[in-house]
Amino acid sequence: MQRMKRHTQTILYHTLPIAFWLLAGVGCALWVFFDPAFQSEGWIRLLAAIPSLLSLITIIILTSIKRHASSVEESLWTGILLGIASYWLPTILFLLLPVWIYLYYRRLLDLHAFLASLIGIGLVAIWAAALIFNPFAQEPAIANPWVDFFAPETLWVWIPVGSVLFAYIASSIARNILKVR
Repeated sequence: MQRMKRHTQTILYHTLPIAFWLLAGVGCALWVFFDPAFQSEGWIRLLAAIPSLLSLITIIILTSIKRHASSVEESLWTGILLGIASYWLPTILFLLLPVWIYLYYRRLLDLHAFLASLIGIGLVAIWAAALIFNPFAQEPAIANPWVDFFAPETLWVWIPVGSVLFAYIASSIARNILKVR
């Protein structure tokens, strides 16, 4: 098998991540055009892109954990960020399973990290419950999106979330494989 030339490897090292992020941008733009609720609710629907940003921050936090370090604080932040993102996309809480698998694969998952991620979600749930079921207010401060967990109109938000996560993972893999040694 012939080895790639260093010049070609350097060009691919810089251009492949750009291509992946451009594809993610196309995925985010397609979501805006194909989401049926976007036409009826207008530009306020763009707030539903917040889970993409929060999931990207989550994956950056997780991949920055050093080997042989404690992952408790990062797990807590993961739980908090995914809990906040679940306001716009309730099913994003299922991303905790790949997070735990990733931490287990890197030998960073222990009981403290597992419980920290659950505490992060619980913390967001307590604040959301306080804002939704406030007995002193006439109406809730925020709407309750968790009533209909698998609502079809929220599942469209998985398009930008998936495209952003794919772009980050694919560009990280490409840069790791094409690293000039």
